[in-house]
Amino acid sequence: MITVNGEPLDWKPGMTVQDVLDAKRYTFRMIGVWINDRPVPKNEFTTTEVPDGAVVQAVHMVSGG
Repeated sequence: MITVNGEPLDWKPGMTVQDVLDAKRYTFRMIGVWINDRPVPKNEFTTTEVPDGAVVQAVHMVSGG
């Protein structure tokens, strides 16, 4: 089990950041992700595995003027 933005999510071996975003249906173009308070570069979302028990924060970045 992992926690995503304060909510539990079933964990699977090999689960990547992109898998988590897909499971939560987060489709924002500009999103920041942290695993256990460590930032994950966007270009590593498909290769960075999320460990069991992790705390994941996903924040939608808003731009404008």
